[in-house]
Amino acid sequence: MRTAAARAAADFGAATDLVDEAAAATLGVNRTDLRILGVISESGPLSAAALAAAAKLSPAATSTAIQRLVAARHLTRTVDEHDRRRAVVALTPHAEELIDRVYGPIARAGQRILARYSADELTLITAFLRHGIDMQIAEADRIRALPSRP
Repeated sequence: MRTAAARAAADFGAATDLVDEAAAATLGVNRTDLRILGVISESGPLSAAALAAAAKLSPAATSTAIQRLVAARHLTRTVDEHDRRRAVVALTPHAEELIDRVYGPIARAGQRILARYSADELTLITAFLRHGIDMQIAEADRIRALPSRP
């Protein structure tokens, strides 16, 4: 049973990857830019530093991605109203509409699936997913720390 659960989790991750690949193509962005759009879509406007931390990217990579996304008219860059020394990036209305068109139906389909489960089952599913997320993040950090291939 553990093998079947592990396989299903891996297959779910692969299916999610297919969705994100299709979404990136539809939005005309690469996967890093898609991650940035996702972070801003979930959190709202952010400074470049906060965005870099949330997306787990270097400041340089984040800055380059912001430039691409501003040029593509997916992001706006404005001065923070509370700290005029800091810039804030936000989704454009057009990007918000595209993201909703891509991911909105997925969210609604997911809610329909979750409606089939009891509160206890949802608690178990949530715990499993949270543990899996923690494990995946830890593994990504471990892999990043490996020496680069010469």
